[in-house]
Amino acid sequence: MSVAACGSSSAAGAPKGAPAGTASTLKLGYFANVTHAVPVVGVGDGSYAKALGKTKLTTTIYNAGPTAVQALLSGAIDAAYVGPNPAINAFIKSHGSAVRLIAGGASGGAALVVKPSITNVSQLAGKTVADPQRGGTQDIALKYYLKNHGLGFTGSGGKNVNVVSQDNAQTLTLFKQGRIDAAWLPEPWVSRLQQQAGAKVLVDEKTQWPGGNFVTTNLLVSTSYLKKNPTTVSALLGAQVATAKSITADPAKAATELDADLGKLTGKKLPEAVVVAALKNVKVGWDPYASSLKELATHAADVDLLSKNADLQGIYDLAPLNAVLKKQKLAAVSDGGLGVKGSS
Repeated sequence: MSVAACGSSSAAGAPKGAPAGTASTLKLGYFANVTHAVPVVGVGDGSYAKALGKTKLTTTIYNAGPTAVQALLSGAIDAAYVGPNPAINAFIKSHGSAVRLIAGGASGGAALVVKPSITNVSQLAGKTVADPQRGGTQDIALKYYLKNHGLGFTGSGGKNVNVVSQDNAQTLTLFKQGRIDAAWLPEPWVSRLQQQAGAKVLVDEKTQWPGGNFVTTNLLVSTSYLKKNPTTVSALLGAQVATAKSITADPAKAATELDADLGKLTGKKLPEAVVVAALKNVKVGWDPYASSLKELATHAADVDLLSKNADLQGIYDLAPLNAVLKKQKLAAVSDGGLGVKGSS
């Protein structure tokens, strides 16, 4: 893992001997989470670097989406795997110009875990509940769920919940100490709190969605990088599809690799069987589940973390991904009507 430096990394020209549209570097961000299993495994086993050929790959690990998209908007990185809400915020903040979603990455793998004594959401009144970062995907999911169950999170009173946003590792420590009562988290932290801190799942987020499918992870790229380096972007997407297929084909092997990779990224080996349990809750792939993105935007607006009039038209450019899928005789994916002109 290397830390990306600030400034644009778009190549002025293709590296010597490389096809046109090839960047000299690709600075990629992602999380050390099971919901980011595809980049974690693909970078870890060298598949991404191999697919990128003469393009040098550097990576940065983030705890949550808002920080990652801030780096993307500043030019510190070129692309990032992030949750849907930070991607939406980046698109809106840049007036629809700076970023594009070019693939999904995972569905599922998020849940509300609680102390065993809590058996109903109403018992969260007056309690402290954690999530990874304010404005992040789990933060919005938590607040939307609380609001829909008659609980507040911004003031005081008998039905108010104290929502705190913090690093996931800190959440585990504070849960063990009894200083927080619940948390809405991505995997492997859901499984870690269950196995290491005695938490139980009160709400698996997939139960809140028709068919259980909702986007957890997307691949977001700088619009300028996408336009200048289409060959590199296609190579990145090809690596993602190949890695996702390999994980799905042999989840036991993938869990072993993912376990080792996460240990390297976090500096600590995870407890035995955590990754195996966590990976079962995550559906990896490339479908962006665009219809769920529309719904997630309304959730963010309902909890005052996004304008109710936010226009997402053009947030997707799935033409490069669908070209990769066509070559592999795989079904095209839909942008749900939110694609740029000429995109699928």
